[in-house]
Amino acid sequence: MFNETDLNLRAEYSLFDRTTGRPMCVGNGETCKRVTAEGMQTLPCPSPDSCNWGKAGCKPYARLNVLIAEQDDAFGSFIFRTTGFNSIRTLAARLSYLKAVSGGLLSCLPLTMRLRGKSTTMSHGTPVYYVDITTRDGMSLEEAITEARSQYESRQAVGFDQEALEEAARQGFSNGAFEETEDEIPDVLEEFSRKVAMRVVLMAVFLSSREPTRNR
Repeated sequence: MFNETDLNLRAEYSLFDRTTGRPMCVGNGETCKRVTAEGMQTLPCPSPDSCNWGKAGCKPYARLNVLIAEQDDAFGSFIFRTTGFNSIRTLAARLSYLKAVSGGLLSCLPLTMRLRGKSTTMSHGTPVYYVDITTRDGMSLEEAITEARSQYESRQAVGFDQEALEEAARQGFSNGAFEETEDEIPDVLEEFSRKVAMRVVLMAVFLSSREPTRNR
């Protein structure tokens, strides 16, 4: 949806109340915003392993916003949520690479989300699934960049201001103490509380029976 990778993918350490789904603490490894008896406070964030609060269930948590190509709403985005370290690391690297090679035209690239699997020594041969982003089926990277440049020029011709959109999004994300709303609580509880293995198996079955999700 944006050219800036940190607007598309927002990753941080998060601790949610497992009963209500409301955020209790959100940090970046340096500082955090935490709900305390004295109200909202900004405190040091030593990461979950070194934090007494973190031991209560703090996890890396990421949200990826994408635009689905066939949708009618130009600003309606699909949010992919994950606490999987492999998915977070892969998505962050992939978005950074795609932005670099396209000359900063990440919002115009025709892309596809994919579920991949790999086996590692630590997983004892059991597949570990993670989400990746690539160019669409049958489209080379060069062809995707060409289409992105064409899309960018079309937007420029009608006065579409991508920079203003990204600044508005940046201000919007910074205005709230926490990003999740009450409507999103069920999704948060599902991501943090369900068994990872079951979620991955269901997701794998679902994606294997459908065409890859296309997005920009």
